Amino acid sequence: MEILARLNVGGPATQIIGLRERLDADEFDHRLYTGHVDGDETDHLHMRQAEMGVHRVPGLGRSVKPGHDVRALGWLIGAMRAFRPHIVHTHTAKAGALGRAAARLAGIGAACVHVFHGHLLYGYFSPARHRLYVHSERLLASISDRLVTVGTQVRDDLLEAGIGRLEQYTVIPPGVGLGPIPDRLEARMALDLPLDVPVVAYVGRLTQVKRLDRFLAVADAVLRHSPECRFVICGGGELAPEIERRGGLAPGSFHLLGWRRDVETVYACADVVMLTSDNEGTPITLIEAGMAGVPVVSTRVGSVAEVVKDGHTGLLAGTDVAELTAHILRLLSDRVLARRMGEAAREWTTQAFGVERLAADTQDLYRSLHTSSRRRHISR
Repeated sequence: MEILARLNVGGPATQIIGLRERLDADEFDHRLYTGHVDGDETDHLHMRQAEMGVHRVPGLGRSVKPGHDVRALGWLIGAMRAFRPHIVHTHTAKAGALGRAAARLAGIGAACVHVFHGHLLYGYFSPARHRLYVHSERLLASISDRLVTVGTQVRDDLLEAGIGRLEQYTVIPPGVGLGPIPDRLEARMALDLPLDVPVVAYVGRLTQVKRLDRFLAVADAVLRHSPECRFVICGGGELAPEIERRGGLAPGSFHLLGWRRDVETVYACADVVMLTSDNEGTPITLIEAGMAGVPVVSTRVGSVAEVVKDGHTGLLAGTDVAELTAHILRLLSDRVLARRMGEAAREWTTQAFGVERLAADTQDLYRSLHTSSRRRHISR
């Protein structure tokens, strides 16, 4: 029984859908339970135009709403007692809390595994809410059989915060399946971009932790050196109106696409993909960019350095705008270097982050949890 608060377009939903398509159906009866996305987000199921047999949980969503949360908890307990899964597999903070609590309250003896696709230790909360988050995750770790992280740095950050024990953790990097990549000419024509100008792309949620203000500051600095450059922004979120307003101040330089199903077209049009976040797990965007053969410039946060080999498949920086700008200008001015890094990125990401590897790792995890769960019941 896999539980996610919402299937908004983003890394966790991409992973879960890719996994559902590849799990051995003869061995695993896998059911997905999720809530509803908020108005400023796009539902991944609508993007895929398929419901895939998903069970919708009443009251489950991103925001903390005590009445809705209690309703969702009770509904999950009933669903667990009806389904009686051997494993409850939760993703992200909200579903992780409700799902693990429900599994214990349901009394069905299921093994609990929770996945940290990143963490909320930096860039999200006030000090008081940060302390509450850490305390809650420590308690939830105590009732978890396994904690999964998408990278070793994410695991180490959580351990440093006192969340869980080392022996509880398993690192399973993301697995990505990207569609066919169109050629550069076709992609630029599809997006109404000039054929002969440098293009820098961003793909992802338009939300505070992604620091789109930093992205725009870098863009301004790049445009002073290279006024013909175009910045393509593909995504949606609560900052979309502000990004649209800011883009309108430099007409022609910014192309806001909203969410698109054909992200391959966005990568294909780009010379560089940029990420300027304060906090990340293991970003799917950077894996996809690598698979498309596009070099990356990113802040060195979370497990980004486990995706981007600095100086080999892209360039990493601190959070300084000048340093990020210098990296962008270097790749835009040295096409040979950019091409070499893009080719290295394609080889590395395809080998390390394939979706088939994700499915194999997850199936091995499920088997180990089921075995330990059976031993626990026998010992009782």
